[in-house]
Amino acid sequence: MHRLALAFLTALGVALAAVSLSAAAHEQSRQTRAYPSRIVSLSPTGTEDLFAIGAGKQVVAVDADSNYPKTAPRTSLSGITPNVEAIANYHPDLVVISNGGAFVQQLEGLGIRVVAEPASQTIIGAYSEIKNLGRITGHLPAAQKLVTSMAGQLRAIVRSVPKSRRHLRVFHELDPTYYSATSSTFIGRIYALFGFRNIADAGDKQHTGYPQLSAEYILKANPQLIVLADGQTPAKVAARPGWKTIAAVEQHRVVAVNADIASRWGPRIVQFARAVAKIARKD
Repeated sequence: MHRLALAFLTALGVALAAVSLSAAAHEQSRQTRAYPSRIVSLSPTGTEDLFAIGAGKQVVAVDADSNYPKTAPRTSLSGITPNVEAIANYHPDLVVISNGGAFVQQLEGLGIRVVAEPASQTIIGAYSEIKNLGRITGHLPAAQKLVTSMAGQLRAIVRSVPKSRRHLRVFHELDPTYYSATSSTFIGRIYALFGFRNIADAGDKQHTGYPQLSAEYILKANPQLIVLADGQTPAKVAARPGWKTIAAVEQHRVVAVNADIASRWGPRIVQFARAVAKIARKD
């Protein structure tokens, strides 16, 4: 009897284990199927995030402004004025956007999931968006690893700037007509990491976050660091009337940066911070 009972229990255990393994496999398969396999990104930052976390193979189309990475399947789709029919032609099961509108309801009416990743105002917000996309696409561990890496690199970059350079007056130029970005913007918060004093803050009378400053105002503010995100060059800045006497020009702390890197809130903010730190360290 004892041997029969033991045999029965052994057989029962094997059967239960098989059922358990089958259930686990079914659940894993169900979860895998739940992740999107045909993603359309209408957000340049969203596109960078998706590829950085390893979800690039799930992306079937990106908008015309998504120019990074080069392997992204760039199309003529617009993220500013989305065409529902054109988007639907890609048969997506997920559409990533940065700006909402009536088209969202139209896409959802077609059974297409839409996820909004709006322009972040904080670095923590940027991290949250990366992790959210990781969760949605099945790449959460990679997304968390990316965020940890970004945070660590930013800390090291900030530490690389001597404390004596942590209070430089900075002017961020968005275009040649002197539009700038204050400390309330995402760009401004990168400068705040270093402790820089943003000259645009006092010039933002309308509290837009992106004031247009005058040449006279900039000359009077006398920035010690100038960052150009508009295709201008240090030589062109030095040639402007009166600008040769600006501290940043005299001390050769004028740097041109890629406008996309400076304006997007994705993984390449590390590159932006590194370029800023390098010019801030310059003697």
